[in-house]
Amino acid sequence: MTIPRANLVNAENVSKAFGTTVVLEPTSLGVGAGQRIGLVGPNGAGKSTVLGLLTGRVEPDAGRVRLGAGVRVGYLDQHADLASPGQRGAPAEDPPAEDPPAALTVRDVVLHSGAYAAEHEWAGDARVRAVLDGLGLHELGLDTPVRRMSGGERRRVGLAAVLVHDTDLLALDEPTNHLDVEAVDWLAGHLRVRRGALLVVTHDRWFLDAVCDQTWEVADGRVWRYDGGYAAYVLARAERSRQAAATETRRQNLLRKELAWLRRGAPARTSKPKFRVDAASALIGDEPPPRDSVQLHRFAAARLGRSVYDLEDVTLRVGDRTLLDRATWRIGPGDRAGLIGVNGSGKTTVLRLLTGQVVPAGGRVVVGATVRTGYLSQEVAELAPRGVGEPPLRVLEAIEEVGRVARLGAVELSAAQLAERFGFSRGRHWTPVEELSGGERRRLQLMRLLMSEPNVLLLDEPTNDLDVDTLTALEDLLDGWPGSLVVVSHDRYLIERVCDTVYALLGDGQLAALPGGVTEYLERRMASRTIGGQPVVASRPTGSLPAPPALPAPPAATTAARRREDRKELVRLERQIGQLERRETELHDDLVRHATDYVRVGELDAALRSALAEREQLEAEWLAVAERLDVG
Repeated sequence: MTIPRANLVNAENVSKAFGTTVVLEPTSLGVGAGQRIGLVGPNGAGKSTVLGLLTGRVEPDAGRVRLGAGVRVGYLDQHADLASPGQRGAPAEDPPAEDPPAALTVRDVVLHSGAYAAEHEWAGDARVRAVLDGLGLHELGLDTPVRRMSGGERRRVGLAAVLVHDTDLLALDEPTNHLDVEAVDWLAGHLRVRRGALLVVTHDRWFLDAVCDQTWEVADGRVWRYDGGYAAYVLARAERSRQAAATETRRQNLLRKELAWLRRGAPARTSKPKFRVDAASALIGDEPPPRDSVQLHRFAAARLGRSVYDLEDVTLRVGDRTLLDRATWRIGPGDRAGLIGVNGSGKTTVLRLLTGQVVPAGGRVVVGATVRTGYLSQEVAELAPRGVGEPPLRVLEAIEEVGRVARLGAVELSAAQLAERFGFSRGRHWTPVEELSGGERRRLQLMRLLMSEPNVLLLDEPTNDLDVDTLTALEDLLDGWPGSLVVVSHDRYLIERVCDTVYALLGDGQLAALPGGVTEYLERRMASRTIGGQPVVASRPTGSLPAPPALPAPPAATTAARRREDRKELVRLERQIGQLERRETELHDDLVRHATDYVRVGELDAALRSALAEREQLEAEWLAVAERLDVG
C-alpha cells in the first residue's frame, strides 16, 4: 500500500483576473513533498500568476491557498530584485527590477542575505560551495558589484541566492533565461538531486525533461496536469488533441511531428516507461521524418550555388580579446549549424562577422554571390513605434511592410496565414505593435524576417521570450525551409532539433566541430577545467579568503569514457532492435502467406513470440542505458 504524500501547499477553488482578462478560473491545485512540476503554456496564459498564487506572492480573487506549517519557500522571479532575492510579498507580475545599489556585491546578495553571516559558516557548507562553483561565482568574484554585471551574470547571482538556502518548496520562474548551455546542464543536475519540491516555469524543453516528473499546462484559464516531463506532455497533449474538434487538426499534426522527432532523435533525452514508448510509436507510425535533408540540400544548392560563407584564416578581435585566431569555417548550401559557447565567448560577434557588421582583423570572409541573409538579432529595435502624429503600426501592417506572401520551400503563406501560424488570431491582426508583450514582439520580428524570403538565416537566441507552441511552429517551418541556417542558442532542445552540425567557441581561437553535439561540448568543458583528473578551483579575488578545497570527484576522463561507451551501447542496441523489428514484419507477412498451413503457422508463431521477447529485453536494456546517460 502506498501512503500518499502530504501536500506542502493546497489551493482550493482559486481564481484570478486582471481587469477583464480571466487568467485562472476556479481551480484546485496541490503540490506534494518531493514533486517536481514544470509549468508550460502560451505567453500571457498565467504561468507566473499560478506560481505566485501557490507561493503566496499573489492574492487570489476567490478561494484560498494554504501553506503547510513550517514550510520554507524559495522563490526566483523573472526579474529578480537582487537586493532582496527569494523574499515573499511582491506580486509575480512585477516589472523589471531597478538597478541594485552601487555598493551591493555578490557576497552581499548570496551569502549575507540569510543564514550565512560569517565566512566560515558558508565555507564549511558543501551545498553552498557546490552552488558557488557550479554557477561560476568564484570566477565572477564575490566582491564584484552586481550593478555592473550582465543579464546572464545577474541571473547566476539571483539563482545562487535562492539555491544556497535549504527549502521545502523551490519556485523558479524562467531560471534558464540568460544561462549558457553549460550552466543549464549544471542547474538541471543540481535540481535532480536536491531535496524538496520544485515548481518551475520554463520554455526550455530539454530542461523540462531533465528535471520534472509532472507537467502542468496553463491555458485558457485552466490547468491541465500530465505525468512526466516534456516528452510525456507532448504525447498526452497529442492524444487529447486527437479527440478534440476538427479545428484542432493543424495543431495535432504539429504535435505528431514533434513526437516523431522525440522518438527518433537523441535517445537519452528521456527514460520514458515502455508503455509510453509503445503508445508514441503507434501514434507516429505513419509520420515521415521531420525533414528530407537530401531534397532540402538539393533545393538549397539550386538557390545558393556552391558557396555560402567561407571564413579563411580569419582573426577576429574585440578590444584586447582574440575571439578567432586564423580560423577557417565553411558553410555550404543547405547546412544547418548550431553555434554554442559560454556567455561572452563571441557567438553574436561571429554572426555579425557573417553579416558584415564586424570586420575581421585578419583573413577574409567570402560571401556567395546569391546569398540573401536574414539576421534575427537579440534586440527588437526594428519594431520601434511610429513617430508622433502617425497612426500606430499594427501587427498585420508590420508583416505586410516586408511582403504579402512568403514562399518557404514548397509552402506558400500569406501574411495573415503566417500570423495565425505564429499565434496571432484574426482578432489580434490589428493590435498596435506598441501594445504587444515581449514574446509577441519577438514573434512579430520572426515573421517579418521569414516574410523577406532569405536563403540564409542567422538566428541569435531565437527562443528568447517564445512559448512552447511558438517554438514548435518555428521548428515546423524550418523543417521545410530550403536554405542555410546558423543558430546561436542556449536552448539545447532547439539546437538538437533543427541543426545537423554543432560548432563551439571554446576559447582557443577556433571554431570546434562537435560530432557528439551538446554532450561532447559539455564533456570538453569539463575536461578543460581539470588537471590530472581533479577539478581546478578558480582563483579568488584579492582580499577574499582562499577558496575552500573541492569535494572529491571522479576523474572527468573516466566519466567521459563511460558516457562514450554508453552511447556506443545505445547504438548497438538500436541496431539490434531495428533488425528484430524488420524480422517481426517478415514473420507477420509469412503468417499471412501461410495462413492455411497450420504446421507452418505454428512454427512462424513460435519464431514471432521469440523475436518479440528478445526485442522487449533489448528495449529494457536500452531504457536502462538511456537513463544512465540522462542522469550522468
